[in-house]
Amino acid sequence: MAVSHSFDAKRVVRPNIRNLVPYRCARDDYSEGILLDANENSYGPVFQVSITESKDGNGKLQIESQADAQQLHRYPDPFGREVKQRILKLRPSIPGIDNVFLGVGSDEVIDLLVRIICQPGKDAVMITPPTYGMYKVVASINDVDVVKVPLVVEGGSFQLDVDAVIEAALGNPAIKIIWLCSPGNPTGTYLKEADVRKVLESGFGGVVVIDEAYVDFLRPDKGESYAKLVGEYPGLFVMQTMSKSFGLAGIRLGVGIGGSEIVGYLNNAKAPYSVSTLSLDVAKAALSDESVEKMWRVVASIADQRDSYLIPELKQLPHVGGIIGGNDANFVLCRFVDSEGAVSNKIAKELYEEMAENQGLVVRYRGSDYGCEGCLRITVGTIDENKIVIDTMRKLLNAIP
Repeated sequence: MAVSHSFDAKRVVRPNIRNLVPYRCARDDYSEGILLDANENSYGPVFQVSITESKDGNGKLQIESQADAQQLHRYPDPFGREVKQRILKLRPSIPGIDNVFLGVGSDEVIDLLVRIICQPGKDAVMITPPTYGMYKVVASINDVDVVKVPLVVEGGSFQLDVDAVIEAALGNPAIKIIWLCSPGNPTGTYLKEADVRKVLESGFGGVVVIDEAYVDFLRPDKGESYAKLVGEYPGLFVMQTMSKSFGLAGIRLGVGIGGSEIVGYLNNAKAPYSVSTLSLDVAKAALSDESVEKMWRVVASIADQRDSYLIPELKQLPHVGGIIGGNDANFVLCRFVDSEGAVSNKIAKELYEEMAENQGLVVRYRGSDYGCEGCLRITVGTIDENKIVIDTMRKLLNAIP
């Protein structure tokens, strides 16, 4: 297969980042022995310290460390190497540990990519609405323009307008990043591999980023992670997260997968020790063989609830015009219509507000997003939660003429 060789990381990354001498952490050099190099508190966490009066009666305190194996008084591995090794086992198509970056949630990865690649006030990024809102927010924060090339939304397909994407990317040299979301948010749709490859082979010299927060919910017969293409396309960067399939939104751990040069620049630009020991330890536990097996079983249960219960039950409710998108994630995008069959933002918005304010049931209103008029995004919950969703919506929608 012909692969574009137009990508050159040194040409894409900002000159000041290329020339950056990164901060060198104490743990970059040594991590064993009597560690007196990083001005840590050698006694350990205060809640694990034992304090008694000195036995010789001199009034001094006798402090004894009872720090456990977690070693919270020590700075963590700045690169999270043990976690990365387990990610390689989970995603065996990744070439090696130098192709993996860890960030404080995917949002930090998004921000760092813009900061190392885009010149403020000069460069631009491309987004394909409807899509994740943080791409635009991060661009605005960093004074970077946003070029919009909407997805094809007719029939709820939510696929790339490939020719328009390529034309815009090649016709505007200011565009340095193309943000793709697969499966999309809020679309829940996996982007076709043939379309993704066309973009990667178009001659675009910037970075194509594919956000795969929901990829584990994708049915195997429909596709797989685009991490498999990282070794083939040096200009591809894939983002994943521990927040969704692993149920670890609270530890804020995002994963970036790409060429070793881009990962190296990200490591140089990130804050030292940015991912905490607590987050790394939880991630290691979640990425054990036993926990990964549990993750796949939970994911299968969520997908079954999505396909066998939530979607068919929603379709039976009054004023539901359909479930749109690919349903390749842990949520569904439900469209509402009025009594004449016309798409209704009014019904969707009022239903959303009534459920949140008076029914103790919170979903997400997406009617303002391009191609999502009249839509609510509903996360697939537990079996009991899904039944509450259907019962509550049935009651409220039956009351609407």
